[in-house]
Amino acid sequence: MAATTIASLRKPSVIPGFGLALGFTVTYLGLVVLIPLAALFLRSASLGPAEFWRIATDERTLAALRLSFGASLVAALVNVVFGLILAWVLVRYRFPGRRLVDAVIDLPFALPTAVAGIALTALYAPNGWIGSLLAPFGIRIAYTPIGIMIALVFIGLPFVVRSVQPVLEDFDRETEEMAATLGATRLQTVRRVVLPAILPALTTGFALAFARAVGEYGSVIFIAGNSPYRTEIAPLLIVIRLEEFSYPAAATIAVVMLLIAFALLFAINLVQAWSRRRFGDV
Repeated sequence: MAATTIASLRKPSVIPGFGLALGFTVTYLGLVVLIPLAALFLRSASLGPAEFWRIATDERTLAALRLSFGASLVAALVNVVFGLILAWVLVRYRFPGRRLVDAVIDLPFALPTAVAGIALTALYAPNGWIGSLLAPFGIRIAYTPIGIMIALVFIGLPFVVRSVQPVLEDFDRETEEMAATLGATRLQTVRRVVLPAILPALTTGFALAFARAVGEYGSVIFIAGNSPYRTEIAPLLIVIRLEEFSYPAAATIAVVMLLIAFALLFAINLVQAWSRRRFGDV
């Protein structure tokens, strides 16, 4: 068994130099990811367990963490629904302006986040184009958690669309036709044929959108209002602690965010692995 494993590692590949490539990969991963994260943990550990726990459970810290992760979760779920619909329309239908719509989806990737935040604030502020129409009804978007979720939906939508779109393009429509000939309704075909095929890609898009939203800063601070205990996100609280030269406190909040995000992404990866085993790779 061991001989077979060694032999498989020595098989020639398109890119030669397995040892060199592996060494470069490990070195790059260590310098870019592992060493900075280790430094972050060491910095927070300098406070001691009691002080670390006090900062991590501080009311302001918990409020910022609840807002960041709660708004990110809601925004990612919204993007799953509308991202799937948008990807479906782009793949299954041909209409004037389709290429333009397809290109606009990638705009949040290229647009500076600060520009996105200013644009959204100008739209949804009480004196903005959309905010002024909602203000007479007592509805406020900007400077509320709703505004934060809108900003996170804006920056996360492309991740879902671009994850699902290639899978839908490769999906064999004959499978749908076969289900229809067997008596399946459209709803049954979507639920039992289409959704299982795109579920791994949909889960990947959700994970990417959620991870992107958790760490978002530029597009949120303008529309959030940054009110402590109400519209203050965790990344902003980290920046505030840095401006106060409280580096261990900032590192502590960052470590807590990292641990929560890692746990959630690990759970999402388990769901992805289950969906691939249950429905097969696509």
